[in-house]
Amino acid sequence: MASASSALPWFEAALAARRREGTLEGAGCRLHYLDWGESGLPGLVLVHGGAAHAHWWSFLAPLLADRWHLVAFDLSGHGDSARRPAYSLEAWAEEVIAVIDRCGFPGPPVVVGHSMGGLIATQAARDHGERLAGAVLVDAPLRRPDPESQEGSRTRALRAPGVYRSRAEAEGRFRLIPEQPGVHPAIFAHIASYSVRAVDGGWTWKFDPFVFARPRLPVGELLPEAQCRLALIYGEHSEVVTPEVAAYTAEMMGPGAPVLRLPGAYHHLLLDHPLEFVAALGDLLTTWGHDSPPA
Repeated sequence: MASASSALPWFEAALAARRREGTLEGAGCRLHYLDWGESGLPGLVLVHGGAAHAHWWSFLAPLLADRWHLVAFDLSGHGDSARRPAYSLEAWAEEVIAVIDRCGFPGPPVVVGHSMGGLIATQAARDHGERLAGAVLVDAPLRRPDPESQEGSRTRALRAPGVYRSRAEAEGRFRLIPEQPGVHPAIFAHIASYSVRAVDGGWTWKFDPFVFARPRLPVGELLPEAQCRLALIYGEHSEVVTPEVAAYTAEMMGPGAPVLRLPGAYHHLLLDHPLEFVAALGDLLTTWGHDSPPA
């Protein structure tokens, strides 16, 4: 892994950047979070996808921390946060608000959600939009179930995760859903390393399999009810947000909502085109006036 990461000096520098880490009690659950940037800067709340965790953002957030105060957290049932008896987009949206309350941003923040996190951002924009400066949906599948909950062999694997003899074996079994090319080995290994936990008999994944027992609802229908600005960023080659899904999302968001296609990117564009994604997000936030001059 060292030789692979040496090809990405910006990646190593980002992971070495100073960050704060802790837990908070919010929405009736203990939530683990990561925090970058100075208080007083405009706020960004970063929401990961299904079966993922806050460290999907840990090599991206430092690249924006000179102009924004960024917080990424593990949704309940994910990462190092606690589990719930049952899960819903409404409860996860309340967790977003709990994080906002904890962070003390100088004004309403923008929520940025990838994949299932985009569905949660949509729910938050509808339920708590007056608390937000905007919601950025990143390759969010708003016309069909999120990819982590698709029927078939991939879903069955998530609902019945295996236990592996060693940490190395568990990390070696890590896969993206949906699978795709273009992810640097260092980034892939970083994500995998934070995806596993020790249990009796070996190692398994951190996410709660019951996350995927929740009902799948037509979240796109919530977009016209959003009480804040909306935008979509999606990958050119995404098999989740196809051109048809992007057009549907744009229609539901309404006239003037930015729709940005990231050239060459796939569904997991945080991983396959990280620098391009950061640049696109920064430009969007500047256009919205939700930024601070670079340090």
